[in-house]
Amino acid sequence: MTKPASLPDPSDFQHIRNWVFDLDNTLYPHHINLFAQIDRNMTAFVAELLAMPPDKARLLQKKYYHEHGTTLAGLMHHHGVRPDDFLERAHAIDYDALKPDAALGAAIKALPGRKFIFTNGTVKHAEAAAGALGILDHFDSIFDIVAADYVPKPAQLTYDKFLSLNRVDTTKAVMFEDLPRNLSVPKSLGMRTVLLVPQNLEEAVLESFERADAEYADENIDYITDSLLVFLEKLNMNVG
Repeated sequence: MTKPASLPDPSDFQHIRNWVFDLDNTLYPHHINLFAQIDRNMTAFVAELLAMPPDKARLLQKKYYHEHGTTLAGLMHHHGVRPDDFLERAHAIDYDALKPDAALGAAIKALPGRKFIFTNGTVKHAEAAAGALGILDHFDSIFDIVAADYVPKPAQLTYDKFLSLNRVDTTKAVMFEDLPRNLSVPKSLGMRTVLLVPQNLEEAVLESFERADAEYADENIDYITDSLLVFLEKLNMNVG
């Protein structure tokens, strides 16, 4: 099995006109750990909802996440939770850790064609995060968990909805993601795939499905990089 490349081959991207980006740990680095705040909020929600101690609530939260793709999907399935209530609570976070990144903004702006944010979070969360980074204006649209009818990636149905709504030609598209499992469907549909990994991978605490050394990883991943900015800047030197 061919090992994913780390530097972009211009011939792989000359035809790309649809640039699809996950949000968390993709448009900003893993070490920012913004998701830790969301994770704590989700645990607190589960604990209050089910009158559980925090440790048991966290175990249940993770169980639902693994079994249903998101904690929300599990709560909706098993407890009839109203998604708006959960999402509002989960994303009540402080975005101060995100600083404007003019270089990243310029690199995204220079990409030829349309740019999308495709997230299991909400539009509100994506707008806040991308706004804090100073890159929001460079995206054509945001496809979120609400638009997906609360069915999260990596469900095939959710990718189909995104692609249909935005009329994306998958043969002219690339997806950037931090979770290997979320690149399986895009790859099967003919998209280029780029995995974002933490810069200090050996120091990062990752679950098994987050790691690129899983059995299925190589066949679904064309490129692996620890810097979105460096990858895009090298692309922009040769693609246009």
